[in-house]
Amino acid sequence: MFQPNPTTSPAPGGNTNAQALQEMGFNHLIAAFDMLAWVVFITLVVMSILSWYYIIANLLRNATVRRRAEKVISLFWDARTAQESIRAMEQQSKNEPFSKVALEAASAAQHHQRQEGSRLVDNLNRSEFIDRALRQSVTHETMRMETGLTMLATVGSAAVYVGLLGTVWGIYHALIKIGATGEASIGAVAGPVGEALIMTAFGLAVAIPAVFAFNFFVRMNRVTYARLDEFAHDLHDFFATGARMGSQGEREPGAAKAAAATANVSAKKK
Repeated sequence: MFQPNPTTSPAPGGNTNAQALQEMGFNHLIAAFDMLAWVVFITLVVMSILSWYYIIANLLRNATVRRRAEKVISLFWDARTAQESIRAMEQQSKNEPFSKVALEAASAAQHHQRQEGSRLVDNLNRSEFIDRALRQSVTHETMRMETGLTMLATVGSAAVYVGLLGTVWGIYHALIKIGATGEASIGAVAGPVGEALIMTAFGLAVAIPAVFAFNFFVRMNRVTYARLDEFAHDLHDFFATGARMGSQGEREPGAAKAAAATANVSAKKK
């Protein structure tokens, strides 16, 4: 009796299974997109581009600020006069927060000194006026350093759900195909299910870097804010009393007193 050779006879449905596996590729996914699938895909692409833009921008900005922070602070306190300190701060980059806070404190002190005898001086003493200016400056600089964090948080939380929308839509297509063909073979559902899985993976790939980056930058900013707040307290003591006090104390008492005296004399002449 004739026996067929099992090595040469194709398995039933073998070609169908192979074709179904090919339909699960990315190229077939793009070709099978409908309107909603394109909206989901383009949304995830835009989210990814914005996320990586703000990741790189915040990484460069934070690295620059942290690297130059101690140098800027030292330039201010090591200057022999207040004018030299102010000139050193004016030469810093416009994106450098520590110099901007120092310039705001100096400007507030000089403005208050020029307004002696006015209602401003009667209602706010020198310490309160400088403190108010410093608080506004620190708030402005901290808000500027948080640029992009809202976008990273949004991408980290929303990209997963956008990907899940593509997943649900792909599964819906699979069910429609099963109903149309009357069979639930892999050939009927491979394409739509593959589309659903790729959308899920794409959403996770967009969301995970954004979440890690958001937490990383929040931690970095917290350290920078603490250093900026400490510097602002030293500036307040210096411009309000003429002496640098606080947790670090006066590093160079003679230079600080000389600078304060020079600032007061200059302000009175104006």
